[in-house]
Amino acid sequence: MDAEIYLNNNSFIHRLDPRTKILVFLMSFVALLLFEDPIWMLPVAFLIFLQLFVSGAFKNLRRIRYILIVLTVSSMILWNFFSQGVTPLFWVFEVESFYFSIARTLLMILMISAGMILISTTRNEELILGMIRLGMPYRVGFAISTALRLVPTIASSTMTISQAQRSRGLNLDSGSVFDRIRKFLPLLVPVFISTIRSTNIFAMALESKGFGARNKRTYYLNLLMRKSDYFVLAFTILFTVASIVFAIMGYGKITGLTRF
Repeated sequence: MDAEIYLNNNSFIHRLDPRTKILVFLMSFVALLLFEDPIWMLPVAFLIFLQLFVSGAFKNLRRIRYILIVLTVSSMILWNFFSQGVTPLFWVFEVESFYFSIARTLLMILMISAGMILISTTRNEELILGMIRLGMPYRVGFAISTALRLVPTIASSTMTISQAQRSRGLNLDSGSVFDRIRKFLPLLVPVFISTIRSTNIFAMALESKGFGARNKRTYYLNLLMRKSDYFVLAFTILFTVASIVFAIMGYGKITGLTRF
């Protein structure tokens, strides 16, 4: 299993400037959060799934499919208990609360999908430089970059240690779910120790190279906005403004819904 998240494709989404992708990512959140009715979320859902298809990020989304299934089922159940309506459906559920649970579940899935598109089509260094160009302090960007780099490193260490234990006769694939979790728990100790050791070495390397000695920095990468970036940004801004206008006019609400 490949621990790397970035997909080295040459799609239209990949070729966009990271600043464009970050702004599209943020404005898609705004458009999603405006509506309670799942019908009014479908245009944003269509655009996000179109990006998934064009970029090929479905590959990474399939890697977390079991997590998405668990989140979907739990969200559909819990949101029915945390909201009420006036039209009975079955048991303690109402039609309005059921629609709202669909909308909240769709919101969660689409947010995860939008984030997966961003990190699947943007290299780590490009993503952080795009954030810095948008006004984020360099130190904050460097901390985020380091955290993102640790994710595939920890995943790779976990796979290496589990394979080493399998070669010694440990069967990690047999038994119930709880038995598998119990077998994996002891493997976390060497994973954490390896991560702490690597972090300590990384900190010493930064100090030896004078990290933070100068406030003004230069960058190897050079970001350039193209016509396609301006077109995507213009479309996204118009779409978001239209969504805000419709929300202000009262569209996308579920009549009779009560939320706790």
